[in-house]
Amino acid sequence: MRAVRYHQHGGPEVLQLEEVPAPVLTGGQVLIEVEAIGANVIDAVFRRGDGPWTRPLPGKLTGDVVGRIVALGPDTPRELRTGQRVAALSEDAFAEQVAADAAWLAPIPEDADAGQATMLSMTAPLALRLLRTAEAGADDAVLIQSAAGTVGHLAVQLARALGVKTVIGTASSPAKLDFIRACGADLAVDLSDADWPDRIRELTPQGVDVVLDSVGGKVFDQGLDLLAPLGRMVSYGAISGDLPTAPIQSLFQLKSVTGLSMLAWRAARPAEAYADITEVIRLFEAGDLKPRVHDTYPLADIAELHTVLDNRANLGRLIATTGAHA
Repeated sequence: MRAVRYHQHGGPEVLQLEEVPAPVLTGGQVLIEVEAIGANVIDAVFRRGDGPWTRPLPGKLTGDVVGRIVALGPDTPRELRTGQRVAALSEDAFAEQVAADAAWLAPIPEDADAGQATMLSMTAPLALRLLRTAEAGADDAVLIQSAAGTVGHLAVQLARALGVKTVIGTASSPAKLDFIRACGADLAVDLSDADWPDRIRELTPQGVDVVLDSVGGKVFDQGLDLLAPLGRMVSYGAISGDLPTAPIQSLFQLKSVTGLSMLAWRAARPAEAYADITEVIRLFEAGDLKPRVHDTYPLADIAELHTVLDNRANLGRLIATTGAHA
């Protein structure tokens, strides 16, 4: 089968589509024939090799896949069957076939758009869990950094679905700001404006109650400063490449900061984590969650897809397709 690999760090040109052995299933896994793959911006950081995290070479690309189960490994749940359409997170996602943990499969409606459905296995549950971890409520003002991205635009919509009073999103281009507003934000703020925190204080002079941050660096610091007393920040990444730190003197002002990893959440609270998947599928089917696909590329054009990732030009998610049919 074909899968994407890179044998050195660098730009999108290091990505190669190669012939590799098909996955060998272990206990609790299924084999999925892949239809569509959703890209994650963190993989551009791994590919470049210039971030705070590293992975061994040759490198593989993570992602969320949609496809059909074609084989069941040992000890998989009895209700699973071959031919079933599912979404799943994979550590080696940009491939024609992937092995996935059967415990975390998201059942996908037959008529669902494959690109949109890639967001139902991990990114939409992550967005929902961020809001729930922050205990975002009806009286709160919630600031969502990088709100035009894959997780961010879903968090904007989910905040609306949860009845949050004021939803604020940040981005760095006019097109992204328009997109954030279209997703339901009350205020869209340009991060390239040095005075962007003042725009938020004009709307919420007391500060915001919740900040969801995946940027890190200076943006993290500015978000922490914007928190009102008893405000909550949830950090879930550092796409700037600068891991944040929270000074203790800020926390003395009745502010709290926590981190969230979906893998850690699944390990700590598996039943609740799977309930998040069930809930986002329900919202998707009801039309209250509308994942946005920015563009779709053949798997062979993976370098072009990663060029868009590097330029941070996407509104919503970038998708690769293998040619398999639903």
